[in-house]
Amino acid sequence: MSIHIKQALLLGLCLSASTWVLAEVKEYHLNIAEGTVNITGKSVKRITVNGQFPAPLLEFEEGEDAVIHVHNNLKNQDSSIHWHGLLLPGLMDGVPGFNGFNAIKPNGDFVYKFKVRQSGTYWYHAHSKGQEQDGLYGSLVIYPKDKKPLAQHEQTDRDYVVMLSDFHEQTSDQIQKNLKISAEYYQNQRETLGDVWKQVQRDGVKATWSDRKMWNQMRMLKTDLSDVTGYTFLVNGKTPEQNWTAMFKPNEKVRLRFINASAMSFFDVRIPNLKMTVVSADGQPVKPVPVDEFRIGTAETYDVIVEPKTGHYQIEAESIDRSGFAIGTLHNELTPMHHAIHMPESRPRSLLTMEDMGHDGMDMDHSKMDHSAMSQASMPDMDHSKMNHALMSDMDHSEHQAVAKTKPKNENVVYGWANASTPQGDKALQYSDLKSLNPQLDTREAESELVIRLGGTMERYIWTINGKKFSDAEPLKVKYGERIRVKFINDSMMAHPMHLHGMFMQFENGQASVDMPNKHTVIVPPGKTVTTLLTADELGEWAIHCHLLYHMSAGMMNKLIVANVTDGEVSTQRIQPSQPSQTVDAKIAPSTDMKGDSHAHH
Repeated sequence: MSIHIKQALLLGLCLSASTWVLAEVKEYHLNIAEGTVNITGKSVKRITVNGQFPAPLLEFEEGEDAVIHVHNNLKNQDSSIHWHGLLLPGLMDGVPGFNGFNAIKPNGDFVYKFKVRQSGTYWYHAHSKGQEQDGLYGSLVIYPKDKKPLAQHEQTDRDYVVMLSDFHEQTSDQIQKNLKISAEYYQNQRETLGDVWKQVQRDGVKATWSDRKMWNQMRMLKTDLSDVTGYTFLVNGKTPEQNWTAMFKPNEKVRLRFINASAMSFFDVRIPNLKMTVVSADGQPVKPVPVDEFRIGTAETYDVIVEPKTGHYQIEAESIDRSGFAIGTLHNELTPMHHAIHMPESRPRSLLTMEDMGHDGMDMDHSKMDHSAMSQASMPDMDHSKMNHALMSDMDHSEHQAVAKTKPKNENVVYGWANASTPQGDKALQYSDLKSLNPQLDTREAESELVIRLGGTMERYIWTINGKKFSDAEPLKVKYGERIRVKFINDSMMAHPMHLHGMFMQFENGQASVDMPNKHTVIVPPGKTVTTLLTADELGEWAIHCHLLYHMSAGMMNKLIVANVTDGEVSTQRIQPSQPSQTVDAKIAPSTDMKGDSHAHH
């Protein structure tokens, strides 16, 4: 064989090897910049990625090597990107001040590199100041290897992302400053004198007086479901009027990947006249659950499969404070296109109850009560940390509890954070419905417990974990490899979607340990306790925080360090073998205990 032929063969082999290696790499370039956007008819400066608002969809296959070049073109701001729900090395998690990551400086670059170790629906967003609210967020879909369905029921004809978000004409900085001025700055849906009169007609003077006296003593608002109002709700960056539309042919199976990429909003999601089958929670496959609607907390994701027949169907995601809708359309491509939407009638806004405050036999520790609806204006001299059982014992709760449990004669009045006003006979998803599609690999009992107590004071709009805001808190330390129960205790009257970076938690939702679903984000309702199980198998420094943006930035965050540490250095408490496991008391829909779990691909 001549030397030229040998050289040619060698070159061919090199090129072939190079092609094989490159096939395993998926590469993106993301340019973060300031741009002008017009969502509501008013041009404003916001953050764009590659000129887009919101940021573009990124797609991967499990097993690929992700290489993402991020360039920060913002003039005066550091930036960052966190890959929400992904299992990856700590440095690549993208949180400034964690694992040696120091943010991306103005005009600076950072290359994220990691092996894609899972499949499912995820998203990405900034972890720098309020940039997530201002436009630095996008969807991220990871397909199974070779795009093969994980199970027969997951075989679909079409696949769409439905990313929900909240747009505000004010910048994140302005919103944060306004909340610092007054926690009730955006509370424009307070009850009126007319509401009081309706209550008198419904419940009588004595019960109404007792109820109102109690709430006034505690200086709290029954209407405090959301800290921020004035949002326009979007589907994939489009307003209801712009009507994001996905096409189908009759009897096709369509996967809809719902992502709650909002800064501060919970949604109740439904598609009138079309059943949904939930097949994934937080990117992790679950056994199919047919539903008519589901509540999705900030940062959660749910995949559903639908089988539309004819005409068109309207996707309706209503904010839980009933201030608006994100709306999109599923349209039969064989029929003429109609862009007009039908704006649905709002469901009644639910009023918070004493149960949401942790009363009525709940397990809230009132000695640590610094409630989320107490303003400086209304309670300038009260030290809320001293609000204890003595104060509460002076209040007559019995009459209010009777009122709260009585079915109201006026159908426009509903009670309780969890009450979504689901129509009679319709099925709303419960956390307790979720079962991992794949058996959990680690079914050990918890060896220790980590308590995460959620609180806050609205006098200065500060939110805390275990009584301290992030800047004042010592990091939490857990032992590498240990099986831990994470116990979230909500001492506030607001729900908190709690997110753990770097690992999945198995949600104790009443299922057997082998069936518990994996979740990266769990809703902890007002005045309630939820528990999850965690195998601490990822070394590093991981953020654990409320995913309501202004709660996190106001302090409800900590650093969870997974390390080879001794018993004397950990933040956990040993569990006695005889101690029974906790069950979750978490309602995210009417009269339901919702708990979530799923199975991560390690």
